[in-house]
Amino acid sequence: MSLEVGRRVLRQEAEAVQTLADQLGDSFSEAVEWVLGCTGRVLTCGIGKSGHIARKTAGTLSSTGTPSGFLQAAEAVHGDLGMVTGGDVVILYSHSGETDELVRLFPPLRSIGARTILVTGRPKSSAGRLADLVLETHVGEEACPNNLAPTTSTTVMLALSDALALAVMERRGFSPDDFARFHPSGALGKRLTLTVADVMRPAAEIGRVGPGDSILEVIRTMTEAHVGAACVVEEGLLRGIVSESDLRRHLLKDPGRMDVPAAQIMNSNAATITPDLLAMEALEAFQNYPVKIGEMPVVLEDRLIGLLVLKDLLRSGIV
Repeated sequence: MSLEVGRRVLRQEAEAVQTLADQLGDSFSEAVEWVLGCTGRVLTCGIGKSGHIARKTAGTLSSTGTPSGFLQAAEAVHGDLGMVTGGDVVILYSHSGETDELVRLFPPLRSIGARTILVTGRPKSSAGRLADLVLETHVGEEACPNNLAPTTSTTVMLALSDALALAVMERRGFSPDDFARFHPSGALGKRLTLTVADVMRPAAEIGRVGPGDSILEVIRTMTEAHVGAACVVEEGLLRGIVSESDLRRHLLKDPGRMDVPAAQIMNSNAATITPDLLAMEALEAFQNYPVKIGEMPVVLEDRLIGLLVLKDLLRSGIV
């Protein structure tokens, strides 16, 4: 029974969105042009469930390159209209088009000089007659079995708002790099902006030994640096790397020899990486390397400047 209800609701709302897509017309194209040409901000406004859609739309617009904000309808007539300027576009949401708090906003918004777009299921409503532009989201009935709770109507409102925001985004030529600038703390933003230099351990904080230093010194250096590898450096240039697996192989082969120089057991062809590479690309380099490794020296023109540790990379938030 519950499964059947779920399927019915999803099919009904999907059909409503498809119908809206088929009926999209010139008013939508005009709304895109208004948003693109807005010299101020795009403000969204609604009450109740429509208010939730309005607030989400403001967030979507802002994150895709359109300066936006949410105007609380009840507070607007008590001073918050002061945030509206003549260069703004205000998108108001009301399924019925008769929401008192919204209807009374149109005259003062017009006097300020802001353009108004109404998203409604009833274009010929009171709000519809007052709006400068109407985007219709009429639905035959709500998915609610009592045809009361806003369900299908809010779904099509949200879908239309997403369509508007993304049509504007595409017209702006808004790129992944632009998106990352507005989402610096999110996983996507970090994938697009975080570099090896941001994640690596600097040279002063990693294990470094000379080619002639003994195995014992290598172990001591790795222990003090709390890392699973020591970089073999000569006059600032990377000569190789000694990993924990290199040490294990040597000690199993010749357990009594702790005086062997690092140059004798180091990997002189170790994988290296540059500081300007994206952290996400560095992770791919770790994953695609023929054998499992946990560290990569970071070099700039063969000069060691740091060490990239896989566990640090995984903790950076890119995945």
